[in-house]
Amino acid sequence: MKESLQGILDFLNNDGLRKAMEAVYRGKGTPLQKKIVFGIPALAAALVLMIVFVIIPLSESPAYTGEKGIPVYFTVRPGMSVSEIGKELHARGVIDSETKFWWTAKLNGFENKVKSGTFALQTGMTPRDALEMLVYGNTVTIRFTIPEGFSVRDIAERLESEGLVKANDFIALAKSYRPYPYVEEHENVRYAAEGFLFPDTYEINGEFDAARIMEMMAENFDRRLTKEMRDRAKEMNLSIYELVTLASLVEKEAYHDEDRPIIAQIFLKRLRLGMPLQADPTVQYLLNEPKEDLLFSDTEIASPYNTYQNVGLPPGPIASPGTASLMAVLHPAATNYLYFVADRNGNNYYATNYADHLALVDQVR
Repeated sequence: MKESLQGILDFLNNDGLRKAMEAVYRGKGTPLQKKIVFGIPALAAALVLMIVFVIIPLSESPAYTGEKGIPVYFTVRPGMSVSEIGKELHARGVIDSETKFWWTAKLNGFENKVKSGTFALQTGMTPRDALEMLVYGNTVTIRFTIPEGFSVRDIAERLESEGLVKANDFIALAKSYRPYPYVEEHENVRYAAEGFLFPDTYEINGEFDAARIMEMMAENFDRRLTKEMRDRAKEMNLSIYELVTLASLVEKEAYHDEDRPIIAQIFLKRLRLGMPLQADPTVQYLLNEPKEDLLFSDTEIASPYNTYQNVGLPPGPIASPGTASLMAVLHPAATNYLYFVADRNGNNYYATNYADHLALVDQVR
């Protein structure tokens, strides 16, 4: 198709016709000087426009019908042709026609003027506006923040909402992503990368995709896991995988820093005693939507992640713990507590026996 279009353009490509076509095509509000088109140039321009805007779009993929104005970060790689750029922009919903984009570039002599780098675009742009952004606009440094306690799904949804990657692409990669030996392979694990993507603020320059973002986050986790932390885990007879799994439970249970070492100590003690951890977040992890209060029926869900039904740790982490939660597991508090419950404001109350715990539950809930 593009070869035939090139033939048409070459036939029409003299200065007079080109300027005429540009004037008709560009219209108002462009940096090009407007001209009145007469006679044969007008007919030729009209013919080209009919091909570009009427005939060709009928043979293209369906136009984007989703919501307009959704942020999309798009990276132009060195050496990309306008045809390749248009195809990717169309696939991501930025423009409604890759062919219109190609003709806009050709008619205005922009084929070799698109800059390399990452640009902040949005869905539903006109081919002209998108092209002018790539030619005249500024490249951007992308910054995004992943809070402590985000799960793989939370991270994927955050990245998609900021126009960085498709959530499903990120989730699919996370299922089998094991960049380091301590990311162990266990049965029934939902996402291999869960817990090993460090929560932090990130900046991206240049080309990126879901794989690159995941790699950045995993590398950051590996840097944050210092030699002292690894040595301390070994002293406690904890593997890194067990450390991160425990820290993810602490991250989801503790609202205040002072609670982290206490909750970590309770979990470690329960593991030693062979008691179920009975951590609500492990059940919440199984639900499509979080609940303010779990029902008794929720605690009966049949899953290895359900720490009400199973003794020991879940198959793997349930979220990304921050440094504070990792350190809490490595340096737990020294108390006699064995139970805890949180009120509506996230304040925890502790007990050494079950009767006192039930009394606290009635009091705070």
